[in-house]
Amino acid sequence: MRAADANSRKMKRNLVLALLSLLAVMVTGTLGYHMLGMPHTSWVDSFYMTFVTISTIGYHEVVDVTQYQYGRLFTVFIGITGIGVLGYVLSTVTASMLESDLNLSWRRKKMLQTISRMNGHYIVCGVGRVGSNVANELAMTGRQSVVIDSDLHSLESYLDRHPAQPYLHADATDNDVLLAAGVERARGVFAVASDDGMNLVISLSAKQLNPKLRVVARCHDLKNVEKTRRAGADEIVSPDFTGGLRIVSAMLRPQVVTFLDEMLRTDNNLRMEEFTVPEGFSGKPLGVLNLSSRNYVVLAIRQNQQWVFNPDSQHLMNQEDVLMVMTTPEGRSRLERLMQGVA
Repeated sequence: MRAADANSRKMKRNLVLALLSLLAVMVTGTLGYHMLGMPHTSWVDSFYMTFVTISTIGYHEVVDVTQYQYGRLFTVFIGITGIGVLGYVLSTVTASMLESDLNLSWRRKKMLQTISRMNGHYIVCGVGRVGSNVANELAMTGRQSVVIDSDLHSLESYLDRHPAQPYLHADATDNDVLLAAGVERARGVFAVASDDGMNLVISLSAKQLNPKLRVVARCHDLKNVEKTRRAGADEIVSPDFTGGLRIVSAMLRPQVVTFLDEMLRTDNNLRMEEFTVPEGFSGKPLGVLNLSSRNYVVLAIRQNQQWVFNPDSQHLMNQEDVLMVMTTPEGRSRLERLMQGVA
Protein backbone atom coordinates (compact mmCIF):
# COMPACT_ATOMS: atom_id res chain seq x y z
CA MET A 1 0.00 0.00 0.00
CA ARG A 2 2.75 2.44 0.92
CA ALA A 3 4.83 1.40 -2.10
CA ALA A 4 1.84 2.07 -4.35
CA ASP A 5 1.39 5.52 -2.77
CA ALA A 6 5.08 6.29 -3.30
CA ASN A 7 4.81 5.31 -6.98
CA SER A 8 1.73 7.48 -7.34
CA ARG A 9 3.52 10.48 -5.86
CA LYS A 10 6.50 9.87 -8.16
CA MET A 11 4.26 9.77 -11.23
CA LYS A 12 2.59 13.03 -10.18
CA ARG A 13 5.98 14.71 -9.71
CA ASN A 14 7.09 13.55 -13.17
CA LEU A 15 3.88 14.80 -14.74
CA VAL A 16 4.18 18.22 -13.07
CA LEU A 17 7.83 18.47 -14.16
CA ALA A 18 6.89 17.60 -17.74
CA LEU A 19 4.11 20.19 -17.87
CA LEU A 20 6.34 22.89 -16.38
CA SER A 21 9.03 22.07 -18.95
CA LEU A 22 6.49 22.37 -21.77
CA LEU A 23 5.26 25.66 -20.35
CA ALA A 24 8.84 26.96 -20.18
CA VAL A 25 9.42 26.09 -23.85
CA MET A 26 6.15 27.76 -24.88
CA VAL A 27 6.97 30.92 -22.94
CA THR A 28 10.52 31.04 -24.29
CA GLY A 29 9.33 30.54 -27.86
CA THR A 30 6.54 33.11 -27.57
CA LEU A 31 8.90 35.75 -26.15
CA GLY A 32 11.59 34.95 -28.70
CA TYR A 33 9.33 35.15 -31.75
CA HIS A 34 7.70 38.29 -30.43
CA MET A 35 11.11 39.96 -30.16
CA LEU A 36 12.19 38.68 -33.60
CA GLY A 37 8.99 39.81 -35.29
CA MET A 38 8.62 43.24 -33.67
CA PRO A 39 6.89 45.53 -34.34
CA HIS A 40 4.54 43.66 -36.70
CA THR A 41 4.11 40.42 -34.77
CA SER A 42 1.41 40.07 -32.11
CA TRP A 43 1.61 37.87 -29.00
CA VAL A 44 -0.96 35.53 -30.54
CA ASP A 45 1.15 35.12 -33.68
CA SER A 46 4.21 34.43 -31.54
CA PHE A 47 2.38 31.82 -29.50
CA TYR A 48 0.97 30.23 -32.67
CA MET A 49 4.41 30.11 -34.29
CA THR A 50 5.78 28.32 -31.22
CA PHE A 51 2.90 25.86 -31.18
CA VAL A 52 3.09 24.85 -34.86
CA THR A 53 6.85 24.43 -34.51
CA ILE A 54 6.65 22.20 -31.43
CA SER A 55 3.72 20.15 -32.72
CA THR A 56 5.46 19.69 -36.13
CA ILE A 57 2.29 20.87 -37.87
CA GLY A 58 4.37 23.35 -39.81
CA TYR A 59 2.02 25.28 -42.11
CA HIS A 60 3.98 28.46 -42.86
CA GLU A 61 6.15 30.91 -40.95
CA VAL A 62 3.66 33.20 -39.27
CA VAL A 63 6.63 35.15 -37.94
CA ASP A 64 9.15 36.06 -40.62
CA VAL A 65 12.56 35.26 -39.20
CA THR A 66 14.51 35.22 -42.49
CA GLN A 67 15.70 38.76 -41.97
CA TYR A 68 17.55 37.78 -38.81
CA GLN A 69 20.82 35.87 -38.95
CA TYR A 70 19.89 33.57 -36.09
CA GLY A 71 16.11 33.56 -36.56
CA ARG A 72 15.88 30.13 -38.15
CA LEU A 73 18.46 28.76 -35.71
CA PHE A 74 16.11 29.87 -32.93
CA THR A 75 13.31 27.97 -34.67
CA VAL A 76 15.52 24.87 -34.83
CA PHE A 77 16.28 25.23 -31.12
CA ILE A 78 12.59 25.63 -30.21
CA GLY A 79 11.67 22.71 -32.49
CA ILE A 80 14.21 20.27 -31.07
CA THR A 81 13.61 21.31 -27.46
CA GLY A 82 9.83 21.48 -27.81
CA ILE A 83 9.46 18.17 -29.60
CA GLY A 84 11.59 16.49 -26.95
CA VAL A 85 9.62 18.04 -24.10
CA LEU A 86 6.28 17.31 -25.78
CA GLY A 87 7.31 13.68 -26.24
CA TYR A 88 8.25 13.55 -22.56
CA VAL A 89 4.83 14.96 -21.61
CA LEU A 90 2.95 12.45 -23.76
CA SER A 91 5.02 9.51 -22.51
CA THR A 92 4.55 10.62 -18.89
CA VAL A 93 0.78 10.97 -19.30
CA THR A 94 0.57 7.56 -21.01
CA ALA A 95 2.74 5.93 -18.34
CA SER A 96 0.65 7.54 -15.62
CA MET A 97 -2.57 6.18 -17.11
CA LEU A 98 -1.12 2.70 -17.61
CA GLU A 99 0.50 2.73 -14.18
CA SER A 100 -2.77 3.73 -12.56
CA ASP A 101 -4.73 0.95 -14.27
CA LEU A 102 -2.06 -1.69 -13.76
CA ASN A 103 -1.46 -0.64 -10.16
CA LEU A 104 -5.18 -0.75 -9.38
CA SER A 105 -5.47 -4.20 -10.98
CA TRP A 106 -2.37 -5.46 -9.15
CA ARG A 107 -3.55 -4.12 -5.79
CA ARG A 108 -6.99 -5.70 -6.20
CA LYS A 109 -5.44 -9.05 -7.18
CA LYS A 110 -3.05 -8.87 -4.22
CA MET A 111 -5.89 -7.97 -1.85
CA LEU A 112 -8.04 -10.87 -3.08
CA GLN A 113 -5.12 -13.24 -2.55
CA THR A 114 -4.69 -11.95 1.01
CA ILE A 115 -8.39 -12.37 1.75
CA SER A 116 -8.44 -15.87 0.24
CA ARG A 117 -5.93 -16.97 2.89
CA MET A 118 -8.04 -15.65 5.78
CA ASN A 119 -10.17 -18.00 7.86
CA GLY A 120 -12.37 -17.37 10.90
CA HIS A 121 -12.26 -13.64 10.23
CA TYR A 122 -14.95 -10.96 10.39
CA ILE A 123 -16.51 -8.93 7.60
CA VAL A 124 -17.44 -5.31 8.30
CA CYS A 125 -19.93 -4.00 5.75
CA GLY A 126 -19.68 -0.22 5.87
CA VAL A 127 -16.88 1.85 7.44
CA GLY A 128 -18.71 5.05 8.26
CA ARG A 129 -19.00 6.44 11.77
CA VAL A 130 -20.19 3.14 13.26
CA GLY A 131 -18.36 0.69 11.00
CA SER A 132 -14.97 2.36 11.47
CA ASN A 133 -15.29 1.94 15.24
CA VAL A 134 -16.24 -1.72 14.77
CA ALA A 135 -13.18 -2.31 12.59
CA ASN A 136 -10.98 -0.41 15.07
CA GLU A 137 -12.12 -2.65 17.92
CA LEU A 138 -11.45 -5.79 15.90
CA ALA A 139 -7.94 -4.55 15.09
CA MET A 140 -7.20 -3.57 18.70
CA THR A 141 -8.21 -7.00 19.98
CA GLY A 142 -6.12 -8.84 17.39
CA ARG A 143 -8.96 -10.16 15.22
CA GLN A 144 -8.70 -10.35 11.44
CA SER A 145 -11.32 -8.54 9.40
CA VAL A 146 -12.23 -7.43 5.89
CA VAL A 147 -13.97 -4.09 5.41
CA ILE A 148 -16.34 -3.43 2.50
CA ASP A 149 -17.72 -0.09 1.40
CA SER A 150 -18.93 1.36 -1.90
CA ASP A 151 -18.17 4.89 -0.70
CA LEU A 152 -14.57 5.52 -1.76
CA HIS A 153 -14.21 8.57 0.50
CA SER A 154 -15.19 6.65 3.65
CA LEU A 155 -12.98 3.73 2.65
CA GLU A 156 -9.92 5.91 1.96
CA SER A 157 -10.47 7.82 5.19
CA TYR A 158 -10.29 4.57 7.16
CA LEU A 159 -7.38 3.14 5.15
CA ASP A 160 -5.35 6.29 5.78
CA ARG A 161 -5.33 5.34 9.46
CA HIS A 162 -5.08 1.56 8.87
CA PRO A 163 -3.06 1.03 5.66
CA ALA A 164 -2.65 -2.72 6.22
CA GLN A 165 -6.40 -3.38 6.52
CA PRO A 166 -7.78 -5.87 3.94
CA TYR A 167 -10.65 -4.22 2.07
CA LEU A 168 -12.97 -4.33 -0.92
CA HIS A 169 -14.30 -1.23 -2.65
CA ALA A 170 -17.65 -2.67 -3.65
CA ASP A 171 -21.33 -3.05 -2.78
CA ALA A 172 -21.72 -5.39 0.21
CA THR A 173 -25.27 -6.33 -0.83
CA ASP A 174 -23.80 -8.20 -3.82
CA ASN A 175 -23.38 -11.93 -3.15
CA ASP A 176 -20.23 -12.07 -5.28
CA VAL A 177 -18.64 -9.36 -3.14
CA LEU A 178 -19.44 -11.24 0.07
CA LEU A 179 -17.98 -14.41 -1.44
CA ALA A 180 -14.84 -12.48 -2.42
CA ALA A 181 -14.61 -11.29 1.19
CA GLY A 182 -14.58 -14.93 2.34
CA VAL A 183 -18.07 -15.10 3.83
CA GLU A 184 -18.03 -18.90 3.57
CA ARG A 185 -14.98 -19.02 5.87
CA ALA A 186 -15.87 -16.05 8.07
CA ARG A 187 -16.84 -16.19 11.72
CA GLY A 188 -19.22 -13.26 11.58
CA VAL A 189 -20.58 -10.35 9.56
CA PHE A 190 -21.27 -6.81 10.77
CA ALA A 191 -24.02 -5.20 8.70
CA VAL A 192 -23.34 -1.62 9.76
CA ALA A 193 -24.09 0.42 6.65
CA SER A 194 -25.87 3.74 7.13
CA ASP A 195 -29.06 2.46 5.47
CA ASP A 196 -31.38 0.00 7.24
CA GLY A 197 -32.46 -1.51 3.91
CA MET A 198 -28.87 -2.32 2.97
CA ASN A 199 -28.25 -3.93 6.35
CA LEU A 200 -31.35 -6.07 5.91
CA VAL A 201 -30.17 -7.28 2.48
CA ILE A 202 -26.62 -7.90 3.78
CA SER A 203 -28.00 -9.95 6.68
CA LEU A 204 -30.17 -12.01 4.35
CA SER A 205 -27.38 -12.59 1.81
CA ALA A 206 -24.76 -13.47 4.42
CA LYS A 207 -27.01 -16.04 6.12
CA GLN A 208 -27.92 -17.64 2.81
CA LEU A 209 -24.26 -17.97 1.83
CA ASN A 210 -23.16 -19.23 5.24
CA PRO A 211 -25.94 -20.20 7.68
CA LYS A 212 -23.40 -20.94 10.44
CA LEU A 213 -21.91 -17.47 10.77
CA ARG A 214 -23.16 -14.86 13.23
CA VAL A 215 -24.64 -11.65 11.84
CA VAL A 216 -24.87 -8.44 13.88
CA ALA A 217 -26.81 -5.67 12.16
CA ARG A 218 -27.17 -1.97 12.77
CA CYS A 219 -30.74 -0.67 12.72
CA HIS A 220 -31.49 3.03 12.91
CA ASP A 221 -35.29 2.81 12.93
CA LEU A 222 -36.66 0.48 15.63
CA LYS A 223 -39.62 -0.48 13.43
CA ASN A 224 -37.15 -2.28 11.13
CA VAL A 225 -35.70 -4.43 13.91
CA GLU A 226 -38.06 -7.37 13.48
CA LYS A 227 -37.73 -7.32 9.68
CA THR A 228 -33.96 -7.44 9.94
CA ARG A 229 -34.14 -10.25 12.47
CA ARG A 230 -36.37 -12.30 10.17
CA ALA A 231 -33.89 -11.62 7.36
CA GLY A 232 -31.23 -13.50 9.33
CA ALA A 233 -29.57 -11.13 11.77
CA ASP A 234 -28.65 -12.87 15.04
CA GLU A 235 -28.32 -9.61 16.93
CA ILE A 236 -29.55 -6.11 16.14
CA VAL A 237 -28.14 -2.94 17.63
CA SER A 238 -29.68 0.52 17.40
CA PRO A 239 -26.99 3.15 18.08
CA ASP A 240 -29.68 5.71 18.93
CA PHE A 241 -31.34 3.40 21.47
CA THR A 242 -28.13 2.15 23.08
CA GLY A 243 -26.76 5.68 23.05
CA GLY A 244 -29.76 6.82 25.08
CA LEU A 245 -29.20 4.04 27.60
CA ARG A 246 -25.53 4.97 27.79
CA ILE A 247 -26.45 8.58 28.61
CA VAL A 248 -28.82 7.45 31.37
CA SER A 249 -26.14 5.13 32.77
CA ALA A 250 -23.64 7.98 32.83
CA MET A 251 -26.05 9.82 35.14
CA LEU A 252 -27.24 6.90 37.32
CA ARG A 253 -24.15 4.64 37.35
CA PRO A 254 -21.21 6.93 36.63
CA GLN A 255 -18.52 4.72 38.22
CA VAL A 256 -19.68 1.64 36.29
CA VAL A 257 -19.61 3.61 33.06
CA THR A 258 -16.18 4.99 33.90
CA PHE A 259 -14.89 1.49 34.56
CA LEU A 260 -16.26 0.18 31.25
CA ASP A 261 -14.89 3.17 29.34
CA GLU A 262 -11.45 2.73 30.85
CA MET A 263 -11.57 -0.98 30.08
CA LEU A 264 -12.18 -0.14 26.42
CA ARG A 265 -9.54 2.60 26.24
CA THR A 266 -6.77 1.27 28.44
CA ASP A 267 -3.33 0.90 26.86
CA ASN A 268 -3.16 -2.87 27.35
CA ASN A 269 -6.50 -3.36 25.53
CA LEU A 270 -8.33 -5.02 28.43
CA ARG A 271 -11.62 -6.48 27.24
CA MET A 272 -14.56 -8.63 28.25
CA GLU A 273 -14.52 -11.85 26.21
CA GLU A 274 -16.62 -15.02 26.14
CA PHE A 275 -15.47 -18.60 25.61
CA THR A 276 -17.59 -21.68 24.97
CA VAL A 277 -16.37 -24.73 26.88
CA PRO A 278 -15.34 -27.48 24.43
CA GLU A 279 -16.19 -31.16 24.87
CA GLY A 280 -12.73 -32.04 26.12
CA PHE A 281 -13.15 -29.79 29.20
CA SER A 282 -16.58 -31.12 30.22
CA GLY A 283 -16.51 -32.30 33.83
CA LYS A 284 -13.19 -30.66 34.59
CA PRO A 285 -12.74 -28.05 37.34
CA LEU A 286 -12.25 -24.43 36.40
CA GLY A 287 -8.79 -24.53 37.96
CA VAL A 288 -7.33 -26.37 34.93
CA LEU A 289 -7.50 -23.05 33.10
CA ASN A 290 -4.68 -21.68 35.27
CA LEU A 291 -6.76 -19.02 37.01
CA SER A 292 -3.60 -17.61 38.62
CA SER A 293 -2.63 -16.13 35.26
CA ARG A 294 -2.51 -12.34 35.25
CA ASN A 295 -3.64 -12.27 31.62
CA TYR A 296 -7.26 -13.19 32.32
CA VAL A 297 -9.87 -13.41 35.08
CA VAL A 298 -13.03 -15.57 34.89
CA LEU A 299 -15.87 -13.39 36.21
CA ALA A 300 -18.88 -15.63 35.57
CA ILE A 301 -20.17 -18.78 33.88
CA ARG A 302 -23.39 -19.09 31.92
CA GLN A 303 -24.55 -22.60 32.87
CA ASN A 304 -27.98 -24.13 32.22
CA GLN A 305 -29.37 -20.70 31.41
CA GLN A 306 -28.20 -19.46 34.81
CA TRP A 307 -25.33 -17.18 35.77
CA VAL A 308 -22.71 -18.33 38.25
CA PHE A 309 -20.75 -15.28 39.37
CA ASN A 310 -17.20 -15.41 40.69
CA PRO A 311 -16.88 -19.22 40.40
CA ASP A 312 -14.14 -20.90 42.43
CA SER A 313 -11.40 -23.09 41.01
CA GLN A 314 -13.28 -26.30 41.91
CA HIS A 315 -16.38 -25.40 39.92
CA LEU A 316 -17.03 -28.08 37.30
CA MET A 317 -17.46 -27.01 33.71
CA ASN A 318 -19.90 -28.56 31.25
CA GLN A 319 -19.76 -28.64 27.47
CA GLU A 320 -21.33 -25.52 25.91
CA ASP A 321 -20.99 -23.51 29.13
CA VAL A 322 -19.99 -19.91 28.36
CA LEU A 323 -17.18 -18.31 30.35
CA MET A 324 -17.22 -14.54 30.80
CA VAL A 325 -13.58 -13.50 31.03
CA MET A 326 -11.83 -10.18 31.52
CA THR A 327 -8.60 -10.46 29.53
CA THR A 328 -6.01 -8.88 27.29
CA PRO A 329 -5.61 -9.91 23.63
CA GLU A 330 -2.58 -11.99 24.67
CA GLY A 331 -4.59 -13.65 27.42
CA ARG A 332 -7.43 -14.39 25.02
CA SER A 333 -5.05 -16.08 22.60
CA ARG A 334 -3.44 -18.07 25.42
CA LEU A 335 -6.80 -19.21 26.80
CA GLU A 336 -7.98 -20.20 23.31
CA ARG A 337 -4.87 -22.31 22.78
CA LEU A 338 -5.31 -23.87 26.21
CA MET A 339 -8.91 -24.85 25.52
CA GLN A 340 -7.91 -26.25 22.13
CA GLY A 341 -5.27 -28.40 23.78
CA VAL A 342 -2.41 -26.55 22.07
CA ALA A 343 -0.85 -25.09 25.20
